[in-house]
Amino acid sequence: MKKFLIIAAALSLVACSKVSLENYEKIEVGMDRAEVEAILGSADNCVEKTLHTNCVWGDESKNIEITLVSDKVTIYSKHGITK
Repeated sequence: MKKFLIIAAALSLVACSKVSLENYEKIEVGMDRAEVEAILGSADNCVEKTLHTNCVWGDESKNIEITLVSDKVTIYSKHGITK
C-alpha cells in the first residue's frame, strides 16, 4: 500500500508539471521574467552570461528554454513537449 501511495504521489506531480504545451503557448517575446515565472514557476536552471540569461524549466527529456535580455524574453524553445 505504501508503494502505491508513493507512486500515485509521484505521478500526480508529473501530471501537474507546468512544463506543458499549453503553458509554452502562453510565452511571448517581450514578456517580463516575472510574467514567465507566474506561468512556469521558478526555473530549474539559469545561467547568466554577459548580456543575457538562459533559463530552463524541466529536464533533458522535456523542457522549455528561454533567453532573457534585461529580464525580457527574447528567444524561447521547447523540447519533448507534445499535445
